[in-house]
Amino acid sequence: MRWALSQKIARDLSYPAERWNGPSQPMDDEARWATARHLLHDATLKPEDRLAGPLLLLYAQWPAAISRLTVDHIEKTDAGVRIRLGAVPVELPAPVAELALQQVEVRRSHAVLARTDSTWLFPGGQRGRPISAWAMGERLRKLGIRLAEARSTALFQLATELPAAVLARTLGIDITVAVKWQRAAAGDWGAYAAEVSRRNRD
Repeated sequence: MRWALSQKIARDLSYPAERWNGPSQPMDDEARWATARHLLHDATLKPEDRLAGPLLLLYAQWPAAISRLTVDHIEKTDAGVRIRLGAVPVELPAPVAELALQQVEVRRSHAVLARTDSTWLFPGGQRGRPISAWAMGERLRKLGIRLAEARSTALFQLATELPAAVLARTLGIDITVAVKWQRAAAGDWGAYAAEVSRRNRD
């Protein structure tokens, strides 16, 4: 809107301020982990939902990014299972890794409930197409996940634990976005670097 005003494309625009629904107290993060644990261990839920939910709750991935994942983003190695969300693959913890491998194996179409040769990790109803970002978002909402709030909480928490460069490379977000979250989280990255240096000497 600022750009439109500066280019004289629009005039006299006004809009109400919006309250930020990001994390404001520890309960936000506790609720996020509780929801993630529920998805990881409730075998009555659909496997694809049990995988998609933690990708948002733990790795701050928007439905649009989740829907575009392919089986090639999942890599099984001797050391474990990794997922490539950004430039650097992330090693998945055991429960998420099992769900990821299961989804690679099954890859069922939501429309016909039959095996498909699609390379999409979350195939859609149309042959050869992934699930749409909207449909993925709806599936996550039906699980009780508030998308924007959950992602904000995840990013906030991750930004307290990781430097901006690592956050950007592993989650596939822009470095400027990662830096903003780092500042919001007020993480002490100087202390982080000193701790890593100490560990390397030990």
